[in-house]
Amino acid sequence: MTTTSKPALRIAMATPRFFPLAGGVENHVYQVASRLNHQGMEVTVLTVDPTGEMPASETINGIQVMRVKGWPQNRDFGFAPGLYRLVAEGGWQLLHVQSYHTFVPFFAMAAARHARIPYVVTFHGGGHSSPLRNLARVPQRALLRPFLARAARLVAVARFEIDVYGRELRLPPEHFTLIPNGADLPQAPSPTAGDESQILILSVGRLEKYKGHQRAIAALPHLLEREPRVKLRIAGSGPYAEALQQLARDLNVAAQVEIGAVPPERREEMAQLVSRAALVVLLSDFETHPIAALEALALHRPVLVANNSGMKELADQGWARAIQTDSSPADTAEAMLAQIRNPYQPAEMHLPTWDECADGLASLYRGILGNSAESQK
Repeated sequence: MTTTSKPALRIAMATPRFFPLAGGVENHVYQVASRLNHQGMEVTVLTVDPTGEMPASETINGIQVMRVKGWPQNRDFGFAPGLYRLVAEGGWQLLHVQSYHTFVPFFAMAAARHARIPYVVTFHGGGHSSPLRNLARVPQRALLRPFLARAARLVAVARFEIDVYGRELRLPPEHFTLIPNGADLPQAPSPTAGDESQILILSVGRLEKYKGHQRAIAALPHLLEREPRVKLRIAGSGPYAEALQQLARDLNVAAQVEIGAVPPERREEMAQLVSRAALVVLLSDFETHPIAALEALALHRPVLVANNSGMKELADQGWARAIQTDSSPADTAEAMLAQIRNPYQPAEMHLPTWDECADGLASLYRGILGNSAESQK
């Protein structure tokens, strides 16, 4: 008697950017794709190369990646007509669109509808440094509504998305599934006695204006008046780097500021950096489900966030101290100092893990494909 194993589910994840490019969505896709592959699925990442210099196909840490050319060069618009063919002719059983705010979802969802492939969408709303791009988000979602309404399910990573997007798009809560991001970094070694001459503040995220790193730099002169041992480390890369460095020079705090990314695949190194921090700050204009803050909480670091979007949910649960986004540099420094000297200590805190996130997606995919098979009988 011979047994045959069930064929792996063939899942395509369409996303505007992927490793080696770094960012929150890129990390999310990597974390869930690698885990779903380990569960026996066959997940392929379909993405865009705006530079024209990346390989069209490669394997990154076990994840098959396929890229198509995108325009304009070195911008994140994601105008990539070649994505339509990859989706329509790939023989996928399900498409997962990861983030909505470029041309990628238009091409991907249109191709899926043409090929009669069920699809799900995770918004990954985020912010943007361009005021025009931020203003375009609402009409962009309105244009996408016919596609979103036909999605097998919309995945929210934060609870407020279900209320906000459901009301805006006139879609019922049942059309959404809440599957939060994971929050777990590798466990770092126990901190050593440390350098008591330095108090490290860490600001994590891509170097874009909307990420708010400049707010931490602006607060530094006021903070140094009260606590001269403070050093600020900004962990990220991106187009706003020179502006941040210039601001530090203008405020005469360049010697107390270090800017540099930790490569996304070096998770242990990131865990060690977070573990050394006396405070982790996230002062963005908008974060759907702030992975950097959650990872810091998972390593028991005090966190200070801007009181908006998904960061407000952390503060409302008592997990982080929050300040208003437009707080003055002096008030920001005061809040930083308070969270260092008298940090909020959550009594109970169950943080979602990447395993739980991947398990939730696997269950969702199987449910959709099971229902699809039943409907075709």
